[in-house]
Amino acid sequence: MLSFSPKTVTKDMLSNLPDRSRKVLTHRFGLNPTGERRTLDAIGKEYGITRERIRQIENHGLGHIRESEAYKTHAAAIEDLKRILANLGGVLPEHILLEEIPKSDTDRNHVLFLLTVGHHFNYERENNDFHARWHVDSGLSEKLEHALMRLYEAIELENLIPEDEFLAMFEKFLKEEGIKSPQPEHMGRWLLISKRIGKNPLGEWGRMESPHVRIRNTRDFAYLTLKRHGSPMHFTEVAQAIAKIFRREAHPATTHNELIKDNRFVLVGRGLYALKEWGYAPGVVREVIKNILEREGPLSRTEIVDRVKRERYVKDATVMVNLQNASFVRLPDGRYSVN
Repeated sequence: MLSFSPKTVTKDMLSNLPDRSRKVLTHRFGLNPTGERRTLDAIGKEYGITRERIRQIENHGLGHIRESEAYKTHAAAIEDLKRILANLGGVLPEHILLEEIPKSDTDRNHVLFLLTVGHHFNYERENNDFHARWHVDSGLSEKLEHALMRLYEAIELENLIPEDEFLAMFEKFLKEEGIKSPQPEHMGRWLLISKRIGKNPLGEWGRMESPHVRIRNTRDFAYLTLKRHGSPMHFTEVAQAIAKIFRREAHPATTHNELIKDNRFVLVGRGLYALKEWGYAPGVVREVIKNILEREGPLSRTEIVDRVKRERYVKDATVMVNLQNASFVRLPDGRYSVN
């Protein structure tokens, strides 16, 4: 994408600096062959001066470059960098910028240096809501932040939203902030600015604090597996599916133990698990019968069997055996009720 060599431009810009200023900038931005970026403290200790003095030398060196003939000579390179950043959306999280713009890994520090020294570019530090980012339009950046926060606030904690629907929501907020006709590829990059929202391995978006988005353990992978499957699965099938879909080893016994511990899952048959959000209530067959009768009132034996089998994968005889429990009473008309 770049029409110039970042290394060549930075070398030329540094060439007329005093020796110490050039070395400080080289260390601070990792412009040496190793690419190691050093802290103010580390450089200060090497020179026997304070970190604040190193900061002053750094700022003075950057200012000197901006006013130098070398900067004017390479103005076209800075303009090219500005054009590329604008074409990528005008506002870009730093980690994405370093994937999109440099031609190679060794160019990354040089690109960051040129962004820092260039007049056109603005850097926003990382905070609780947003990743570190660069932009060429302060107004656009501010509108994006407002739209991203409104998008976050519009999502309920447990909700997972398909990408197409999520992009439509985002576009609505962008337009309300005055960003008309945003390009889909720009919106995809803008979403990565936010630290509050994210996408899970199945491509669904939600709040980052949701266990359905920030996947931490086997339970979370099991949840996504069952949600994708759409119906109850045996724990061995869940383990196999986790390995197949997510390329993550999941031992059946470990998976079973994790499913038992998490109230998002309901045991609905011998080794079979469903998601509680599908309407399955936890408990053994007797408790299921009790819940049904308390919810619907007296029912016939056939009706009870039918209702239970909607919630549990059990045989008719299992339901009938549980109806003989003292928790239930058979009424004169043949229906059953809670005793």
